[in-house]
Amino acid sequence: MSCPICGKETNPEMRPFCSKRCADVDLARWLNGQYAVPSEDPDDIEAAIEATEQAEADARKIH
Repeated sequence: MSCPICGKETNPEMRPFCSKRCADVDLARWLNGQYAVPSEDPDDIEAAIEATEQAEADARKIH
């Protein structure tokens, strides 16, 4: 099995990664929102649209 970050052989102690560095890179990607699990739940979509519209309205009030 190869590391999903760099492609090197995995380290059994860090599986599925080859090193702590690659594991940290992966974690940072999750925390920064580079990875996302899509949702097709209409409630989630509606909530996201409403939150975006509210944020845009708030931004217009500030400027």
